[in-house]
Amino acid sequence: MNMEQLTQGEPLAFIFAFLIGLSMLLYAILDGYDLGVGILSSIVDEAHRDRMIASIGPFWDANETWLVLGVGLLLVAFPAAHGVVLTTLYLPVAVMLLALIFRGVSFDFRRKVAKKKQAAWNRNFFIGSLLVALSQGYMVGRFIIGFQEGLTAQLFACFFGLLVVAGYVLMGACWLILKAEGELQERAVGWARRAIWTMVLGAILSSLTAPFVDTRIYDRMFAFPEVTLLLAMPLISIMLTLLMHFILGILPMENDRLAWMPLAISIAIFVLGFLGLVYSFYPYIIPGQLLITDAAAAPESLKIILIGTAVVLPFLIGYTALAYWIFKGKASDLSYD
Repeated sequence: MNMEQLTQGEPLAFIFAFLIGLSMLLYAILDGYDLGVGILSSIVDEAHRDRMIASIGPFWDANETWLVLGVGLLLVAFPAAHGVVLTTLYLPVAVMLLALIFRGVSFDFRRKVAKKKQAAWNRNFFIGSLLVALSQGYMVGRFIIGFQEGLTAQLFACFFGLLVVAGYVLMGACWLILKAEGELQERAVGWARRAIWTMVLGAILSSLTAPFVDTRIYDRMFAFPEVTLLLAMPLISIMLTLLMHFILGILPMENDRLAWMPLAISIAIFVLGFLGLVYSFYPYIIPGQLLITDAAAAPESLKIILIGTAVVLPFLIGYTALAYWIFKGKASDLSYD
């Protein structure tokens, strides 16, 4: 690739890096809450479990489309990076894919098998949801430290896995606050209060470990003016966490007032966390290994892919928005008729 091609390809490379990041963020938010609901479904009785699963029924499979889009764009726009990621994370990726399949099968089978077998499929739905969340958190943890090896790196990835599980549980609980009523809504408030502080603990543990496994993150954390940006986002997150704790303390309210706010706050926390992670390894597509511009496909290929993405992306956004509009309001009883 000559210098002129490299210059022409740079804007396209950053456009695709943005689209991949956007897809992964939307996936984490949208599929995060339904994975959280799946994890929480293990601690309720059958009636509440059915209502919880009914709340995600119209959305859960479509939410996973954003993961497919993000991975697909990584493959075609940054094939070298895609190869590094899948080669290094082969085992957790395999676990995640098997868990996604297992979870999808369990979702349908749990109410369609004989009554005596339903408990096993309910348990399988929980296990699938938990394994997906844990594997995703572990992979993200490995990714943001550039796939470093060693005990400290593994601890960081494991702490980050627990952080993601707590984050998904928080999202799931906040989703149920919005979609449920009565006793289930009250229990969801309690789940959210415990999840938010568990997530804070996971964030502290992973943050304390991060400087010892990646000197680049350490340098940015304590260099000026980067330190001001990296401190601003955690401070805002702390303020949002305290606001969340206060709001959860007064919910539920009459006429379902402010039931939407915990979910909105949790989404804002996820967005801030995502922006902080992206900033920590920008301009790399593989932290410390591959720059965005170095890993990008040829400009001619990127132009063709961009045309296809411009056609597909509005349909995905439109379908997602339409589904949430049609099924707005409180969740109804689960039915397979």
